[in-house]
Amino acid sequence: MELPLILLAALVATGSPGPAILAIAGTSMTSGRSAGLAVASGVTTGSWMWSAMAAFGLGAIMLSHVWLFETIRIAGAGYLLFLAFKSARAALRPGSMAITGRHIPSLRRAYGNGLALHLTNPKAILFFGSLFSLGVPPGATWEHLAVIIAAVGIQSALVFHGYALLFSNPRMISAYSRFHRWFEAVFACVFGAAGLKILTARLDG
Repeated sequence: MELPLILLAALVATGSPGPAILAIAGTSMTSGRSAGLAVASGVTTGSWMWSAMAAFGLGAIMLSHVWLFETIRIAGAGYLLFLAFKSARAALRPGSMAITGRHIPSLRRAYGNGLALHLTNPKAILFFGSLFSLGVPPGATWEHLAVIIAAVGIQSALVFHGYALLFSNPRMISAYSRFHRWFEAVFACVFGAAGLKILTARLDG
């Protein structure tokens, strides 16, 4: 069992900037640490779920049913484009953002946003499927799979929650309040590009 290789690959994937990281960062800066940690918890839960499904072969079953994968792909692309629209609208809104007047969602809603973002990400299916096929030998016991799921999950939790803590510090919030239109413009571009890429992608093979 190539656990170090699996953890290294998972670290690169989870730590690289992408829609999930931007959602955590944006929420942490606009709505505070608690909301950012809630989004991170939702993303982490989604990561655990995809990891478990891949480990026990459910990801391969899902990929064999094209209509199910396509449904997730379209839903994920739509959600990312919706986030792009929200960020673009915020970027076009004139004036500076008052920290005291910012909208703070409920922790349940923030958690649900993070969970929805990760569960509708078709790349997660492909990533975890390839991750387990790369580092898990044929005939691995359920104990080995449980160790991998736990290790990847704990590492993901540390990465995602670490981003929430980083972007919710006062300096980052102050920077966002001054340059929020630029931040939101970047968010809109990344969310939009990711959504369009997923929407136009096709599964090979």
